[in-house]
Amino acid sequence: MKDLVICLKNKAGALADMGEALAGEGVSVEGGGAWVVNNEGVAHFLVEDASKARKALEAKGIEVIKENEILVQRLKQDQPGQLGKITRAMEKAGVNIEVLYSDHDNQLILVVDNYEKGKEVSDNWTRGVYA
Repeated sequence: MKDLVICLKNKAGALADMGEALAGEGVSVEGGGAWVVNNEGVAHFLVEDASKARKALEAKGIEVIKENEILVQRLKQDQPGQLGKITRAMEKAGVNIEVLYSDHDNQLILVVDNYEKGKEVSDNWTRGVYA
């Protein structure tokens, strides 16, 4: 899985165009979101096949800005403070979180500025070791 950063026009139908372009090539969106920032549409969407998704979008004139490696984590929803704990662990390791969202399976998706350090924190979190 990869996170795609997609530039969308700030107009009605831009997300529909994106969704139809992906569907036309059999690409499913597994999580993500879209926002308008400074009158520009910016989307982060999680896809299984980033190359296929990029090709489908670019064929329809939709710009893919970047592909990101992701960290996937499952938080214990019945324990308040999980988000603060994992994000603090990233901070203590010197890792900046650039993007954070949930996928369709209620997993936390993280795009970080230092994937290797972030992966170490994520792996420790999975083992129950909280920095």
